[in-house]
Amino acid sequence: MKLENPTTHSVSADALALEHFWMPFTANRQFKQAPRLLSGAKDMHYTTPEGRRILDGTAGLWCVNAGHCREPIVEAIQRQAATMDFAPTFQMGHPLVFEAATAVAQVTPEGMDRVFFTNSGSESVDTAMKIALAYHRARGEPSRRLIIGRERGYHGVNFGGTAVGGIPGNRKTFPQLMAIVDHLRSTHDMARNAFSRGMPAHGVEFADELERLVTLHDASNIAAVIVEPVAGSTGVLLPPNGYLERLREICTRHGILLIFDEVITGFGRLGTPFAADFFKVRPDMMTVAKAINNAAIPMGAVIVDNRIHDAVIEATPVGGIEFMHGYTYSGHPMAAAAVVATQKLYRDEQTFERAAAIAPYFEDAVHSLRDARHVIDVRNLGLVAGIELAPRAGAPGKRAYEAFVKCFEMGVLVRTTGDIFALSPPLIIEKSHIDQLVSMLRDALNTVE
Repeated sequence: MKLENPTTHSVSADALALEHFWMPFTANRQFKQAPRLLSGAKDMHYTTPEGRRILDGTAGLWCVNAGHCREPIVEAIQRQAATMDFAPTFQMGHPLVFEAATAVAQVTPEGMDRVFFTNSGSESVDTAMKIALAYHRARGEPSRRLIIGRERGYHGVNFGGTAVGGIPGNRKTFPQLMAIVDHLRSTHDMARNAFSRGMPAHGVEFADELERLVTLHDASNIAAVIVEPVAGSTGVLLPPNGYLERLREICTRHGILLIFDEVITGFGRLGTPFAADFFKVRPDMMTVAKAINNAAIPMGAVIVDNRIHDAVIEATPVGGIEFMHGYTYSGHPMAAAAVVATQKLYRDEQTFERAAAIAPYFEDAVHSLRDARHVIDVRNLGLVAGIELAPRAGAPGKRAYEAFVKCFEMGVLVRTTGDIFALSPPLIIEKSHIDQLVSMLRDALNTVE
């Protein structure tokens, strides 16, 4: 049975009471004085309540990889909502959650086909950290409790992810969330790597910082290292050639688990299923969310090396609960239905391969902004790019914000982080969309001082 899509909710900002919603990661007072509302979406575009079409240059929030409101996904959710709205996965199950895990496992690296469902990237990170601790405890090394992150890393906003993340603004209000974390330095080195096309040439030695931390803390106390293969939320910071390989070598040598936070890079952003495939570096766990089901229903997951799963499971006698962790909505039926439909759509349309094919055109287009007003760096990999602006004296971030607002007024949605534009369009983007996106961004930059 096919149900009709609901009509677009086109209430204007003037007709809404805005004060009740405490908006996340938003300057609430500033926004509510001049709201920017989206009321509909299809394929590459949003629609505003006034009827304006907005080209989506960010895949929503790095997540709508297959484009908006794709029929197979919409219909799968509608069918499931009419069939069974909710079922628990504590000591129970439903067919779709097993189908969803199998669909994900079909594209994971070999030997990594155990999937623990969560509801977001933040939950995935905290879950992966708990799995790491449980694994070492199961192997008789409970002293391995330290988690190492990286400066300018983003791993969500739960207690563990905020602590191991490396964004000062996210951490300053919440000090000492977890005492057992430390941080590698950021890989960003604009002095040597400005205007890199693809992976930067310089900086592999930054991975050696991990050896210093091993000496400081002793390997017997370190459970895991977690990094984004490509740091997205802090401005598209790319790993230098050889960096991830060296991290892998050091972790292996010292018995430390390597976790890739693939919430942004997972499911095609680099033209491969995962960044692990693109870089040919196999982690021990991957945290995912966002594009796992095209962001149609909140969903995340931790993808775990089979040996880690088996060690945790086998440490408990049969009949006992092996891992005391989970969420009410882990494997929610409608979210699982969206996973199955989305993964099939990716296969049927060869979405990842298509992204890889158009990536060189995207690279040339974004690097054409090298001479645009205020631009001091452009960096890219796959279908993600960062365009960094010179900050305005005494007002960091303000120039990029003004250009972001101007872009929206002109008909394109981009994302800013500080003075950096982050572009991550849906993977169904066409060359004409890329041209429009880059042209509007250039025009917007010409309007700001």
